[in-house]
This record gives sequence, structure tokens and C-alpha cells, in this order.
Amino acid sequence: MSDMTETTPGWLTTDDLEQARARMPILYVEAVPVRVDDSGELTSVGLLLRMGSGGTVSRTLVSGRVLHHERVRDALMRNLEKDLGPVALPRIPAAPQPFTVAEYFPTQGITPYHDPRQHAVSLAYVVPVTGDCRPRQDALDLVWFSPQDAVSEAVQSEMPGGHGVLLKQALAHLGCAV
Repeated sequence: MSDMTETTPGWLTTDDLEQARARMPILYVEAVPVRVDDSGELTSVGLLLRMGSGGTVSRTLVSGRVLHHERVRDALMRNLEKDLGPVALPRIPAAPQPFTVAEYFPTQGITPYHDPRQHAVSLAYVVPVTGDCRPRQDALDLVWFSPQDAVSEAVQSEMPGGHGVLLKQALAHLGCAV
């Protein structure tokens, strides 16, 4: 889960966010960026490369909080632009439906998803992108993988907090036998 402090209305101060995280689940959106061919078949999956708080490098999905009074569609677009850049050209369907709801807990083992900072509920989407992706904010790079490579043990071992499980669910939702 990405965590950026912004001055945009609707964002909590760092102290307010920590207090809220201690008392209630926080709503997030997550997106698996994909490339598809002209017939709509999946060709590749984009994974962000991020530097973790302990200096570890990991692969993650597009992720971010939903702001107060923000539509889920708008939160999805904002977080895709934040992580992939303004010309990624994401194709969000007219009626976006998450492929799953992931519930992150600060205690490991309750679900496959873990975030030591908080209890978070995340609506997860697969989003085709057609433009030029140039990672921004805290993302170091975006690497495109074939679906088979994305679920390889090597790549999965670089995906903390259950993002590897979420990626596998996204591919299964798309009908990929991986």
C-alpha cells in the first residue's frame, strides 16, 4: 500500500492518519495494470518497483487510499496517474467492478494480505493501459512481465504483503491458467 502525504483537501495529516488507522479500517483501491492485444487477450502485466522503508526493493501493484468525498472511479484514476504518470491512458470500464476485495490486517495470518500499519479494505481492479507509463512518486520503475513470468517464484518472492496472491487472483479472474 502506498502512503503519500498530500496537501489536497480530503487528506489527513500524518498524526490524524495514524489515529484513524488505529481505530478503523481505511479504504484503498488497487490496480493491476495490464496490456492487451487487439482482441482483448492479456499480453503483459505491469509491476511497480518500489523502495521499502527498510531499504528493501519490492514489486507492487498500483495502490492508494480513497479520499473523503471521492468516488472510487476517481480514486482509481488518481492513483493510476500518481504511480504510472499522466499519459498511461488507463481504460477503466463504464461500470467498474472489482475482481476482489482484499482485507489487509496488521496481524499476519488472518488473511493472505498483511499491512503492519493498519486494517485496510482494498477494492482491486484489473486496468488495461495503452499509453506510455512513466512511474512517479515513490515508484522507481514499472516492468512489464508476461503472465507466466509475473507468477514465477522469483517475482512472487519480491511481492510483500499479499500482493503476489492478489496478482494471481487477477490473472485467474482474466482466465489465465498460471
